[in-house]
Amino acid sequence: MKKAFLFILTMSGLVSFAQTPDPVVVEIVKEATDNSQLEKLARELIDGIGPRLVGTPQMQQAHDWAVAKYTGWGIAAKNEKWGEWRGWERGASHIDMVYPRVKSLEGTQLAWSPGTGGKTVTEDIIILPDVADSIAFQKWLPNVKGKFVMISMNQPTGRPDYNWEEFGVKESFEKMKTARTVQTDAWAERIKKTGKTNRTLPVTLEKAGASGIVMSNWSRGFGVNKIFGANTKKIPTVDISLEDYGLLYRLMESGVIPKISVKGDSRELGFVPTFNTIAEIKGSEKPNEYVMMSAHFDSWDAGTGATDNGTGTLTMMEAMRILKKVYPNPKRTILVGHWGSEEQGLNGSRAFVEDHPEVVENLQALFNQDNGTGRVTSISGQGFLNAYEYIGRWLSKVPDAIRTPIETKFPGVPSGGGSDNASFIAVGVPAFGLSSLNWSYGTYTWHTQRDTYDKIVFDDVRNNAILTAILVYMACEDPRKTSREKSVLPIVIKTGALGEWPEQKKATRKGGLN
Repeated sequence: MKKAFLFILTMSGLVSFAQTPDPVVVEIVKEATDNSQLEKLARELIDGIGPRLVGTPQMQQAHDWAVAKYTGWGIAAKNEKWGEWRGWERGASHIDMVYPRVKSLEGTQLAWSPGTGGKTVTEDIIILPDVADSIAFQKWLPNVKGKFVMISMNQPTGRPDYNWEEFGVKESFEKMKTARTVQTDAWAERIKKTGKTNRTLPVTLEKAGASGIVMSNWSRGFGVNKIFGANTKKIPTVDISLEDYGLLYRLMESGVIPKISVKGDSRELGFVPTFNTIAEIKGSEKPNEYVMMSAHFDSWDAGTGATDNGTGTLTMMEAMRILKKVYPNPKRTILVGHWGSEEQGLNGSRAFVEDHPEVVENLQALFNQDNGTGRVTSISGQGFLNAYEYIGRWLSKVPDAIRTPIETKFPGVPSGGGSDNASFIAVGVPAFGLSSLNWSYGTYTWHTQRDTYDKIVFDDVRNNAILTAILVYMACEDPRKTSREKSVLPIVIKTGALGEWPEQKKATRKGGLN
């Protein structure tokens, strides 16, 4: 192994753009600017179909929609089954406080939460107590029977930190942060002393006869919660906004026992087939060598998956549409993968890697986009020793306004599972993430109910489609195959419990929460 090295270059310093414009690049920019389909695609996918939780009818609808779009553009496309997943359909959620007064609460069932069987369940609230140990917890446990159990801490503030920094005095801000740290640590210890974890506790409460689980997972932004999946099997698990959760919590602390009503219309659909959508423009000279675009298609379903990862999806679809129009006979075959179940552990892309060794072996490069609506500002070499050479050449064709803000890191560090390019890096493929500006992604849209169409910055997404199309074009035209020599050790992708497949035959891969 050669000694690892690192250098960082802004693209303005790496190359100049004082050269004759490439006519294909000119046409890419013209088509993306004058005939953009991004807004239309976004309204159809994000507003029309909506969230794309793996195993739901909306996910299947999205796959079929994408195939129809590609077919309409004259691009071969198909839905390729990679396994099965727990089928689930959300339905409406109604959560209300009915005592000591009536108030509709802002909240929703978590993904895969059981419904209420068409009934409205009305019961008292109880807060998880601070017990001495697991023995004391077992003695307390019968108290949950017939009640909704609150299992999240009550936040000391509903204002994001930047609000405190702008308007608060320093002493107040520091006091709040200290209080939050103390409360966070104390609540973690409260959970620990039950002998359970955040994942096993709801199941234990369910078995003890609780009517439902009430959570609040604040994102530290105004009115925004992180909303993931439930693991109860018979009773609903709901997430309530910080504001309403705090109201219930404070009433309890004041000696008033609130009563809430929950009606959840979700229903189980059994195990259902799950897919990746794959589209292809066949190569004219080297059809068995490939350049690939990549974006996960699935989302969590509290919002509509606009920036995670609707914008990545739109980028790749628009780039593919443009390439088909201005570069219809690429030298290498162009593929695009719209992956299913990235959110549960890169499952769709991992399956593709396993199922298609012929593509993996002959993949020139892959470009993946998955972190929000912002324009691309960073590309890492992912540990490939010679990536600086070919990435630099390919980027030299990108217009200055798009290329100049991009910082490159070579050789970089391999992705450890943050997105689908990691599935390919793990088997030695030069697979690059197109990392974008934040746009408060982590606080306001990533895995939240606010991840909606109105958060998309279309000018940035247009730039990303142009960048991606040019990189793919250049990778197709490059007479040399990319080097796979690495400067660092290979990575092992680590996935959480949500993404681990049971030990089953390859043809019947299954996933789910039960």
